[in-house]
Amino acid sequence: MGEVLTTMKIMPDSPDVDLEAIKATIKDSMPEGAELHDMKEEPIAFGLVAIILSFITDDGEGGSEPVENMVSEIEGVASIEITGVGRLM
Repeated sequence: MGEVLTTMKIMPDSPDVDLEAIKATIKDSMPEGAELHDMKEEPIAFGLVAIILSFITDDGEGGSEPVENMVSEIEGVASIEITGVGRLM
């Protein structure tokens, strides 16, 4: 079975949300079977900054769901969007 790199855009509730706290929670809470690859910030507009999360999971049914569920439950996260999925060679 191969591995998949998934990219997710995480939108905070407001420009006042502590992005460092969200990033720390993600690092500390990655589900079993998911590996953090990269995390960066992307300015959106009017002071709002998104977190771009890249993570690696096994290529299988529901591979990114545990990470999606975990991130969705973090306080201060308004929405998530999967922006890319690619198989690693």
